[in-house]
Amino acid sequence: MVERLLPENLNFDGPFPRLSRRLRLGVVGGGRISVTQATAARMTDRWEVAAGALSSDADRSKVRGAEWFLPADRCYASFDEMAMAEAARPDGVDAVMITTPNHVHFDAAKAFLEAGIDVLCDKPLTIQVAEAKGLEEITARTGQVFAVGYAMSCFPVIRQAKQIVAEEGIGKINQIHVEFMQDWMTPEDVAEAPHVKWRLNPKISGPTSCVGDIGTHAAHLASFVSGLPMTDLRAEFHVCGAPKSLEDTVFMFTRYRNEVPGTLMATRLAPGNRGGLRLRIFGSEGGLEWDLENSEQLKFNRFGEPDRIISRGHGHGIDPRAERLIRTARGFPEGIIEAWANLYTEFAMAVAARRDGVTAPSDWLAYPSVSQGADGVRFIDASVQSHQSGGDWVTI
Repeated sequence: MVERLLPENLNFDGPFPRLSRRLRLGVVGGGRISVTQATAARMTDRWEVAAGALSSDADRSKVRGAEWFLPADRCYASFDEMAMAEAARPDGVDAVMITTPNHVHFDAAKAFLEAGIDVLCDKPLTIQVAEAKGLEEITARTGQVFAVGYAMSCFPVIRQAKQIVAEEGIGKINQIHVEFMQDWMTPEDVAEAPHVKWRLNPKISGPTSCVGDIGTHAAHLASFVSGLPMTDLRAEFHVCGAPKSLEDTVFMFTRYRNEVPGTLMATRLAPGNRGGLRLRIFGSEGGLEWDLENSEQLKFNRFGEPDRIISRGHGHGIDPRAERLIRTARGFPEGIIEAWANLYTEFAMAVAARRDGVTAPSDWLAYPSVSQGADGVRFIDASVQSHQSGGDWVTI
């Protein structure tokens, strides 16, 4: 009997269904973000962590794997070894999360895609535009599911904001402003911390630090909610604190489709700001504002009318496509772990649909795709070109 993961009579308009079993998830990279993502994946009750390549040292990988309660024979010293071994097992992983430093993303994702294993990769997708294009092509050729870790797009009220814009609730968009302010690089000696060193090494992080890490979140969120791709930018990179090999701050003027102007700012030297991601979209009839540090609420204004505050929770005008991502009632807060869990829920639905041969409606899932990840790499590349030219406009 052929295994089926999704219900026979799947209701695409209702809540996301339970699967016939938990999907098996592999972990590539054993850093802090892998723990966050694994916690979120388990929260969905649709994934179990079954294998891992948690260190390039075989003994260390087994020690780390034991901490994850993984059997020794499923703890690998390389992603190539893991891809081959898991693809050959009848109980091999259904998908992997790739949470390594940036320079490993391309080779690791390629290995699993070509082994027939679906992928969720952290951002930035790759450190080169050619590599990002290569992953788009491999994904198209293999038909695998490829999601990217833009978890900020998975907050329920962000999905609500996207729907308001799509239904012209603020009229014709006339400007878009987004910023991501953090403060963790403020200390003068921060560059010496082990978890920071690779982020400032161009061979590992790529040609940017702040832009590739948090700037891409800001750029993706702006386009995701507005529905408008960013077309052009002009950028200035700065090192505002102690000397560093890569930027800790960026200021940009941006343009989106239909010549919509905007701004994008990102920094890690803004004392008092931790999760300072803020999005503002203004249109001919109103505006939307959202702040990550107050992620449960969306400010929605129609010009000439009282402001509205839309709260995350069941009912009260929440769009059904956003409500599918809600776990608790109003007044009982959810946060970033739940946003990651929403990403892993949609990823699970996509993996199950592919395996079952189910063609879902285009609006059923909105997880960030490999193409959106590649857009992020093109955004990074354009920002580098603009900065190096002295702030010229560059087309993405």
